[in-house]
Amino acid sequence: MTRFDRIAVVDWSAASAPPRRTPKADAIWIGLADCTGVTTTYHPSRHLAEQAIVALIAQTRQAGESLLIGVDFALGYPAGFAPRLTGQARAFAVWRWLAGQITDSPANLNNRFAVADAINRQFGGQGPFWGHPQSQSFAHLSPRKTVDYPALGLSERRQVEQVVPRAQPVWKLFTTGSVGGQSLMGLPMIHRLATQHGASVWPFDAPSAVTVAEVYPSLLAPAVTAALGPASIKDEVQVRLLAQALHRLGQSGDLAGLLAEAPAAVRDEEGWILGATAAAALLAAL
Repeated sequence: MTRFDRIAVVDWSAASAPPRRTPKADAIWIGLADCTGVTTTYHPSRHLAEQAIVALIAQTRQAGESLLIGVDFALGYPAGFAPRLTGQARAFAVWRWLAGQITDSPANLNNRFAVADAINRQFGGQGPFWGHPQSQSFAHLSPRKTVDYPALGLSERRQVEQVVPRAQPVWKLFTTGSVGGQSLMGLPMIHRLATQHGASVWPFDAPSAVTVAEVYPSLLAPAVTAALGPASIKDEVQVRLLAQALHRLGQSGDLAGLLAEAPAAVRDEEGWILGATAAAALLAAL
């Protein structure tokens, strides 16, 4: 499956703040592109966003169509983390483990820092995760980066983050660009989409009629900057443009190349960013 009828791009959030109905940045936005055009929707909580994604999967299947869901958080961790945490060198084992540990209320209250603290304790107490609000305190989770990754026996960055150096390390849990917090709060959903709703997760699985993939909207940074207006919300602009670009590449047949670019070495644990080496093609599609 390399041609999708619908492309959804999800700007995820690890926010702990109560949901706010008025659209804002740093909440969850979903861009949806199909043959009729592009639309965006705002979702004030992870619970509501997941409900919307599940409903979209059901609608797509009922229509006999195909769907690619791009999520803007890491779907895997640097090689070696999964077997030390779960006993299995597979990303899906980490999703399952986190699904059993992460709690998240409809009001966005969650325990991601406590879970990271527990993981750090399992790894000897000095990492790999770091970052939390100064108002909180944890025995094994530092508010700042103090981790010696070579001593810990893990890489700070995945292979794809060497290709896309602007992408933040997955261990960073707080402050600007803290994709690590988004991943901790998003991977339990990925587990549910795969096990309860039959989604394939690329590049760990071959693409199917419903496929989830990791995306990085900042690949379109020049186009996003050009599209921003005085009242624009950057998250909304990003999901709209990336959904549009991926849909156009899919209709032209060029999406197949993006789905084939993940190296074999990352297909068990680390994962890959869809379009990591194709920023120029994505921009040209706009």
